[in-house]
Amino acid sequence: MNTKIKSELKAVIVKTGITMLDEGLTVGTWGNFSLRDPETGLIYITPSGMDYREITEDDIVVLDSELNIVDGSRVPSVEKAMHVTVYNERPDVNAVIHTHPLYSSVLGVNEMELPGISEDFVQIVGDKMVCSEYALPGTTQLARNAVKALGKNNGVLLPNHGTMVVGPNMPMALTICQVVEKTAYIYILAKSIGTPHLISQEDIIAMQDYAQNIYGQR
Repeated sequence: MNTKIKSELKAVIVKTGITMLDEGLTVGTWGNFSLRDPETGLIYITPSGMDYREITEDDIVVLDSELNIVDGSRVPSVEKAMHVTVYNERPDVNAVIHTHPLYSSVLGVNEMELPGISEDFVQIVGDKMVCSEYALPGTTQLARNAVKALGKNNGVLLPNHGTMVVGPNMPMALTICQVVEKTAYIYILAKSIGTPHLISQEDIIAMQDYAQNIYGQR
């Protein structure tokens, strides 16, 4: 076995699958998620088309930054190119979650943006989530489109497909995924009864600075 491979990171991937199902952030075998080990640069990703409640550590696939399989006997996620492209473009990112949630997917089907309407969203996701250009699932074109639309934010809508979020680690990526879905739900409800009030760019910058430099136990 490759001594660089870390079982504890495989365990995080296995646990994340259960969490995603339990919290209704995906269904069936859809969606995929990965971790990058900041020490080695290796990427731990879910296998393709396997039940998240049955996946074990032995099923997790490990890739390098050029999509070569370093460890594992399973076929990796069909969206492996999207994950690796994110890591290659965003050195601040060490976790990627691609999923098929309900409310943010509604916005993607309409090719709508999710603007900054709540303080938690603008603090950890960005000023907004935009919709990428459409491309078929599992293609390098989808990977390029998603990363381009992601930019420096931590989430992007994939039209007629789902959502992708990124974070410095898996717990934060999961939190971002939850906040995105909550905010999408609020936005859809707000639009149904009126015109949602957007947070100003000045206040967004102030809240992002507060979240990064003041909030929490430091």
